[in-house]
This record gives sequence, C-alpha cells and structure tokens, in this order.
Amino acid sequence: MEPTIEPKGHCDARFEPVRTAFLANFEQRDEVGASVFVTLEGRPVVDLWAGTAGPGGAPWVEDTIINVYSTTKTMASLCVLMLADRGQLELSEPVAKYWPEFAQNGKEEVRGSHVMSHSAGLSGFDPPIEVETLYDWDRVVTQLAGQSPWWEPGTASGYHAMTQGYLQGELVRRVTGRSIGTFFREEVAEPLGADFHIGLDPVHDARVGELIPPERTLADQLPQDGSVAARTHQSCVLRGDEPRTRAWRGAEIPAAGGTGNARSVGRVHSALACGGTVDGVRLLSPETVEGILEEQTNGTDLVLGLPIRFGMGFGLRSDLLALSPNERMFFWGGWGGSLALIDLDARLTISYVMNRMASDLLGDIRGGSLAMAAYQSLAD
Repeated sequence: MEPTIEPKGHCDARFEPVRTAFLANFEQRDEVGASVFVTLEGRPVVDLWAGTAGPGGAPWVEDTIINVYSTTKTMASLCVLMLADRGQLELSEPVAKYWPEFAQNGKEEVRGSHVMSHSAGLSGFDPPIEVETLYDWDRVVTQLAGQSPWWEPGTASGYHAMTQGYLQGELVRRVTGRSIGTFFREEVAEPLGADFHIGLDPVHDARVGELIPPERTLADQLPQDGSVAARTHQSCVLRGDEPRTRAWRGAEIPAAGGTGNARSVGRVHSALACGGTVDGVRLLSPETVEGILEEQTNGTDLVLGLPIRFGMGFGLRSDLLALSPNERMFFWGGWGGSLALIDLDARLTISYVMNRMASDLLGDIRGGSLAMAAYQSLAD
C-alpha cells in the first residue's frame, strides 16, 4: 500500500476543506508535488505543501520553487499596472509612444490596453523561432516590433501565450530603464518578501523542483491549418522540459518563465485583494485595482478557442470560468495547472502550484477543486 500523503504547513480550522481537497488531489488525481496558499484580508489562512519535488523523489519542502508558466503573466501585468498607477504609462496610448520602433507594419494604433488584453494581434512569432531565441531579449522585441498584426488590434483576443510578456517587458524597460525582472524584484518581490523570480539567480537552483511535462505538447494538439491558434503555438514550440535548463531559468521570460511557489504568488496577490496595499507595502491605488475589472474583450479567444473575458491584464469571471461566486474577481493560471485567483469582494486570494503538468493550456480540476474548497470554507 502506498504511504498516505501528509501535507506540511498550516491550515486554519475554518479552511479545513482546502486541506481535504489538497489531499484528494494526491489520492485521486495523480498529484506528485504541489503547494497551495490562501489569504484572507491579507493574512495567510492556508499554507500547505506535500509530495515530491521531481522524479528523483526529493520531498517538496517549504521553500521549494518551480516554474509556473503563465501564472507569471500576473506578475508582468502587475508591473505595467504599477507604472500606469504612477502616471508613467498611459494604457490608452499607443505602444509606439513609449517604443517608437513598434510603429511598423500596421501597429501604429496598437495600445497598451491591447497588449494587456491579448488583443494586439501579435499572439505568435512571425517567422517562428526556436526556444533558445527566447533567451535573447533584444532579438525577440526587435522581431515583434517589425511584425504585422494577425488580426485587427482591439477587435478580439487571441491569447499571447509567449509574446505578451516581451511586449509588457519592453514597455517597462522603455519607461524605467530597467528590465522587467529587475523592476519586479526591486519594486514587488523584495518589499513584500515574496520568493518569486522573473529571471532566477543560480543561487536558488538547488531549491527548484522539476516539472513533469505533459504527454502532448500544445502544438501537437492543433491541426496544421494555418489558423491563428495553430500559428501561435507552432511559432515557438514548448515541450514542458525547458525549465530544467539554466538558460531558461536565468532568462527573463515574463509570460511563462517565472519561478516561485504558491506562497510567493499569494503574497504578491494579497496586496491586490486588499485594494493595492498589504502590510504597509503599496503596489497600486484602489482605483487602479478596480480598473483591472474593466472589460477589454469578451468573446471566443482566437487562440484558446473558448469564450473568455479579459480585463486589464487578467482574466475576468464568466459563465465558463466561474471560479468564484463573486463578480469582482480576476485570475489567471499557467500551462500544466497552476492557478492564481484574486477576489476583491471577499478580499481573498487562492494560489496553487504543482509539478505534474496537465496537457490542457487551461489546466485541470486540481486547482479548481482547491478554489471551490476555499469558497466552501467561507460559506460554512
């Protein structure tokens, strides 16, 4: 008989359903290693971890960190929102106002809000690139500046799976003179004591868990039909094992390359759930936080193929993605299953990070079951 998984950490008695759901992921859903973190009013009420950190069998411990793929987008979007909040960047203005070289081939009127809502028309690389090219920031942003949009910007979302972070990061660099990884570290992670990294220093390598790639890549799941979805995923094919390399971990890949755990994701997001400030650290004004909820696009996403509402940098609640009973919530997650949810009505955050990747870009039931359990706890 397999030994029973015993989660480590703490869980307030009120939130015992989250602990039960976390355990069920191991017992019923083939979880290997994971962490879950819930905050209420900025205070941690669940901080649990369990399992193994990779195929070698080393335990997932309190400070294990791992690549979270697109959950990184929540951190990149936060950096841009902080500049907007400070009046250094107007999201209603064309990107080219801050990045003049971007005004090529029909992108003169692409706005910051289009970048934040995946509606800039630049969901993939044209021509396609190899993964190794992602490590060369200047080469990537120069290529994106020269591309033509694949659809009329602002008219529809098409998930910018890898490109959004470079577009956001170049805006940050043009406005501040700092890379987005440096800006995030100095302005967010260090003030909050959050163990999240966009561009990981080698000193942390020994703590990094190993992702278990899905059986099928995203590109494998799409027909070679020339659609926006196919072109996007085939423009830079990821296998899921890239974070095993030092080159990937060290590069600043703001849409997919962040390294952290549920605690660090939730620590950052707890400030948003509390109106922009937590423990005396102010990231955003309450007005800018509320602005995240302003719908930018609403319809079938050209890449994901599902009806999705995007606000300013985050996904919004919809009938399909009703992760919360409350309307004033926003979220996103990462390829394989990681999840980050911020609920302004409940002043709640739910964060989940794991190493066994599901094949679907939108994850699987593991993170959703934890969110349901957290709301059950509140209702009870």
